[in-house]
Amino acid sequence: QWVYNILEKKAEADWIVHENPDPSNGFVLVPDLKWNQNQLEDLYLIALVHRRDIKSLRDLTAEHLPLLRNVLQEGKEAIAQRFGVPGSQLRIYLHYQPSYQHLHVHFTALGYDAPGSSVERAHLLADVIDNLAMDSTFYQKRALTFPLRADEPLFKKFQEAGKV
Repeated sequence: QWVYNILEKKAEADWIVHENPDPSNGFVLVPDLKWNQNQLEDLYLIALVHRRDIKSLRDLTAEHLPLLRNVLQEGKEAIAQRFGVPGSQLRIYLHYQPSYQHLHVHFTALGYDAPGSSVERAHLLADVIDNLAMDSTFYQKRALTFPLRADEPLFKKFQEAGKV
């Protein structure tokens, strides 16, 4: 609900750094709650797409390339303009498994070791775009590994199924 409240401007509307209102290829860029916005060393923003039919990396196909390219380009431009941090100093990625089921993209300072930014969980947006440009169904077919904590409900389900 938090995501929808932001997208509908019912909450945190004054936090919006950038918005592309296009319902198909647009998004809202907001500071992540983990970032106190006082220093750029741990810069952390989230792009929330307006589309509600894309839950995670697994749902992406070549049809979504205009959206993903918008998020990448406009997100970098907005951060450079607002915070003076060039795109070359950003890590831009998606999580798999995501912490909530609505497509969102993380923008963090390159030097910041943000939670979940390691290779086991983070998929660089530029790589995602390249993979989908080569094969529209790349993420429906590819095996995606990801870490789970022992106390996570999904881990328990894997245990019950004998997969761990």
